[in-house]
Amino acid sequence: MKQVLACIGATASSAAVCDCAAWASERLEVPLTLLHVLDRSEYPTEVDLSGNIGLGSREHLLEELASLDEKRGKIAIEAGRAMLDAASERVQAAGRQAPSLLQRHGDLAETLAGLEADIRLLVIGLHRSQAHSPGMPIGSHVESVIRTMHRPILVIPGTFEVPGNLMLAFDGSETTRKGAQMLAQSPLFRGLPIHLVMVGENAERQAALDEAGATLEQAGFEVSRAVLEGDAEPALHAYQQQHGIDLLVMGAYGHSRIRQFLVGSTTRNMLNNSAGPVLLLR
Repeated sequence: MKQVLACIGATASSAAVCDCAAWASERLEVPLTLLHVLDRSEYPTEVDLSGNIGLGSREHLLEELASLDEKRGKIAIEAGRAMLDAASERVQAAGRQAPSLLQRHGDLAETLAGLEADIRLLVIGLHRSQAHSPGMPIGSHVESVIRTMHRPILVIPGTFEVPGNLMLAFDGSETTRKGAQMLAQSPLFRGLPIHLVMVGENAERQAALDEAGATLEQAGFEVSRAVLEGDAEPALHAYQQQHGIDLLVMGAYGHSRIRQFLVGSTTRNMLNNSAGPVLLLR
């Protein structure tokens, strides 16, 4: 069964991720699962210290270090379970159904790829170098997840409030055309005003913009259309601030032959500088 999956960890954004995922689960009328992944690189299941210089023949030291690593791993597992329990209590305190809890050991992106078939929406925190600081680079874990997943990803910064409107950054690509259709069909944002915004104008893209706007209007949305000039990222941010946009929707990639390796530069810049949630479409 399709579900909303939320990644919970020891980060400042986890509470916001929890709140957002609970809201999305209720709107979409699908179950909620909270996931904690214990990073294999930080907490390996097996540690081989026999090659350490100076420790080769000192077996008691090797055994002690191995024992400490084992204890460290057990504590990390217990801490992860405690975080999941606290997140579950937060969801239920808001009057929502108890979520499923899932804990895994390994790489985050690989774990999510294995769960992808059952994911309708992934909610993940924006792991900047400094919490709540737009302008700081997004973490490598988030970027790896964006490259790996083929489901919509809702990226949350340090706080979450239920959105009162949203903006679709429309570039005429197949991804954003499908995105307009997805928004029209999904109950997630039903009833919210949508700003359909494009940077740069030509006849073909204008026709696509009008078609997307008509699709959303036929689905009952109040649609505002805008065509902006200038560079995409600063133009979109300026519009977002000017119109008080609560949530941004955009494609994860631009038109690039190396897009399978890199998150699109505009996408990365928007995430780096966003103070609010960003829904990435694939």
